[in-house]
Formats: sequence, structure tokens, C-alpha cells
Amino acid sequence: MPVARKENLDTLATTLLLGCCLYWGFQQVLSKATITEVAPLYQAFWRFGLGTVVLLLWCRVRGISLSGAQEPAGAARAGLLAGLLFATEFAALFLAFKYTTASRATIFLYCSPFWVALVLPHFVKSERLNRVQWLGLVCAFFGVLLALSDGWRTDDAAHANAWWGDGLALLAGLGWGLTTCVLRASPLQHVRPEKQLLWQMGVTTLMLPVLSLLLGERWQLDFSAFAWSSLLIQGLIGAFASYLVWMWLLTRYPATRMSVFVFLTPVFTLVVGALWLREPVTATLLAALALVAGGIVLVNRKSGPVKAAA
Repeated sequence: MPVARKENLDTLATTLLLGCCLYWGFQQVLSKATITEVAPLYQAFWRFGLGTVVLLLWCRVRGISLSGAQEPAGAARAGLLAGLLFATEFAALFLAFKYTTASRATIFLYCSPFWVALVLPHFVKSERLNRVQWLGLVCAFFGVLLALSDGWRTDDAAHANAWWGDGLALLAGLGWGLTTCVLRASPLQHVRPEKQLLWQMGVTTLMLPVLSLLLGERWQLDFSAFAWSSLLIQGLIGAFASYLVWMWLLTRYPATRMSVFVFLTPVFTLVVGALWLREPVTATLLAALALVAGGIVLVNRKSGPVKAAA
């Protein structure tokens, strides 16, 4: 039975999104810090492998059937597509951490609302943005451009390949945006959030070790206490709890407004990255974040329904 959807974000949605964004901002820096000990795709495999196991246990304890017998036609194909896009997102993101800072990678990752806003209204008319909300997207877009220009101006040899990391993070953002569109506009939207998440994490868990081996990453188990703690936090809280909350929100609230709201995550990543990893905080990067924050306010303004074009 389809879940009743709300047109705007209420207090519950805002609170849950803020909690997720705070954690995700911290997690990006945690992943970046762990790369010195655990190879990028191998680390991502641990995150989603652990998350998948816990999700399966969760479904078993709660008696949630994972059978596709009662799913709408086309849900399995949509689930496979969502999983492939999800795997692309995180493969690109973790590789980006090798070449650029966590704060910069996160800003580019969160360009995903541009793709959601451009693609989703073609399939779901209720997701159309009005003029003020489009202005918010434009503000956020120029924030991303400022962040790009800040990286391209650097003469630091250590950041000579930052553009490669920026490009990978942008690809990750595209993967995230298209995953959101599949979840919202396909028969998969009528599947339980746990099953939606299982499609994404399960396919990713199968793909990442193959990609890791193809890239020649070193596999090991002699991690430090910090690395093991990082992997457990990423798997249990990141891949399981926070994404399950996100999937639940997607079934009840407008995806376009949710997607732009989580532009707050780069702000949290910037703060944590500066305090923990001593990542540089430039005036241009702060201006970029200010534009992104302004975009969030505009896109989430309550307004009347947007009329469909004649």
C-alpha cells in the first residue's frame, strides 16, 4: 500500500536530516583518515559488507520478508539499477579521497540535487521546483563552481592532482542523484525501505571487491584499533542506520527538497576536516559554502503547488 507523502519537510524530517548530515560530515573525514591504512575500495567494501550483514539480521529479527513475490512489476530491475548507481557513487567517492581533501570531495558529492532537480520532474510532476527554489539551486551551483576554482588556483604540488579527485567526486554526486531518481520514479518506491537499501548495499558489496582487485589494492586484516573502529562505525552507523533513515524519509517527503537540504553536510565536513586533518579553509571555500547554505534556505521555502506546463 503506497505511503502518504507530504509536500514539505516537517520538524521530524528536519531533525532526522540534521542528524544524518552531522554524521555524514564526520564520516567523510573518518574515511579520508582511514585511507592511510585501508585502501579506498577495500575500505568501502568493509563498510557496505558489514552494513549488508546487519541489515539482513535486522530484517530477520523484525520479520521483514525479502521475497519479491508481492513486489510490483519491474521492482527487481529498478533495484539492480539503483544498486549499480549506488556502487558507482561510492567507488568514485572513495577513490576521490586519494586525490583531494574530504571537504572538497564532499562539496562536489553534494551536487547531486542538481541532477535530481533536472531529471526527476520529468517523471514525477509533484517534484517540480518553483522559481525561488530554482534560484536556490543556482546559488548552490555557483558555490560548487567557486570550490572548483579554489582548487584549480593552488600551486601546492601536493594538490597537483586535486582536479582528478574533484572529477571523481562529481561523478559520485551524479551517481547519488540518479539513484534518488530511480528510487522515487520507479516501482521500487513501493518497496519497503529495508528492501530498497538492501538492493543498493548488496549490489555494491558484490561490485567493490572486484573493482578493488582490478585496481591492485592490498587486502589485509592487520588493522590498528583506529582502523577497526572506523570500519565498524562506517558499517553499523553509516551503511546501516543512517541510510535506513534516509530511505524511510525518501518514501514520505519530496526528494528534491531533501536532497538540497543535505547540502549542510559539506559544512560539517569542512569543520571536522579543518580540526582533525588540518585541511585548508580558504575564503573562497567559505564563500562557496555560504552560497550552498543560501540555496538550502531558498529551496526549502514553503510555497503553493507548482502548476504543470500547459
